[in-house]
Amino acid sequence: MNHWLVKQEPETYPWAQFVADAGTAWTGVRNFAARNFLRAMRVSDRALYYHTGEEKQIVGLARVVRAAYADATAEEGDWSAVDLAPVKALTKPVTLATIKADPLLQALPLVKQSRLSVSPVSEEQFLRLLELAETRA
Repeated sequence: MNHWLVKQEPETYPWAQFVADAGTAWTGVRNFAARNFLRAMRVSDRALYYHTGEEKQIVGLARVVRAAYADATAEEGDWSAVDLAPVKALTKPVTLATIKADPLLQALPLVKQSRLSVSPVSEEQFLRLLELAETRA
């Protein structure tokens, strides 16, 4: 199983709406590196749900329920989407400041390549983030 971090503006699609919808197609990714990460996702992989903007914090845990397929929202180009479903809200959101202060997490693409909307998270980093969130997987 792989682990991922997906980013979303809470004004556009907040965690609460994701939960109310019981999942969504993760479409609209228009960055080649992020697209390739979408294509690497497999059913049952876990994804941390990150609110961008003013919040800048991981708020929930999701899972991949459908592997990569053609993004129907793309008017041109070779873009992909996956389907995600919520698993649970984190007991305690993990802020970007907390992530940057933790030596193990400083290598996350979230810190190093902040523009990526989809990025990998190592097993060790994933477990550390859940520990900081006081949440069990």
